[in-house]
Amino acid sequence: MEPLLSTLHIVTGVFIVGPMAIMPMSAMRSMRAGEAGQVASIAKSTNIFTLLSLLVALLGFGALGFRDNVSFASTWIWLSIVLYAASVAVSLFVVIPAMKSVSEILAEQSAGGTRVAGVKVAGYSRVAMGSGIASLLLVVVVVLMVLKPL
Repeated sequence: MEPLLSTLHIVTGVFIVGPMAIMPMSAMRSMRAGEAGQVASIAKSTNIFTLLSLLVALLGFGALGFRDNVSFASTWIWLSIVLYAASVAVSLFVVIPAMKSVSEILAEQSAGGTRVAGVKVAGYSRVAMGSGIASLLLVVVVVLMVLKPL
């Protein structure tokens, strides 16, 4: 059962956590282009993928339950959990609200005819910074899972 759960954990990590980390970068391109609808759509998709990423953690816990040589006391396990939780928190409480805010600003500017394509809008830096931090935390989680130090 452990090989199946480990495989599902990795596959869901690739196909769920991957888009969660990459979508905000696409949103930044849409922000520069002034595409309010696209930014709102990406914010909604990022929110869905972020919440779905809890399935990855659940599968990881399941796989961990079948292993004899590691436990929650293993440094790489609890540190991975903490870093993953921090990444999800940054995504849910910084990145996604910033994308929603930017989409509203862009919609207002578009309706008023004051939007100039290529100009960074307020909130762009929060999306860039937040998604960069979240992605970096996820990379550290992957490194911990591969190296399994301590």
